[in-house]
Amino acid sequence: QVQLVESGGGLVHPVASLSLSCAPPGSILSSSTMCWYRQAPGKRRELVAAISSGGTTQYADFVKGRFTIRRENAKNTLYLQMNSLKPEDTAVYYCNAAGSNVYWGQGTQVTVSS
Repeated sequence: QVQLVESGGGLVHPVASLSLSCAPPGSILSSSTMCWYRQAPGKRRELVAAISSGGTTQYADFVKGRFTIRRENAKNTLYLQMNSLKPEDTAVYYCNAAGSNVYWGQGTQVTVSS
């Protein structure tokens, strides 16, 4: 069972920045649409951002202009740069790969609090 591994979560103050990483094994990154999801306590998991294998990106309205998703195929790594963080961004963030199969990470906690 392939599981993706996220890193980079933590506790930050409002308006701070944080960068998440996800390094899928093998050729998953280059052959899949890669996504970041998040799930806050008591809420449903929601899509934050996605990037296709061709590099097309899409963002949820609540992160547009603040978050950037990118992939570095040479490093086999997916990133989520999060700027101007708000308390409502607090959630567990999950890496997701959707290709011939679907893979999830175990999640990384992001807490935004003063």
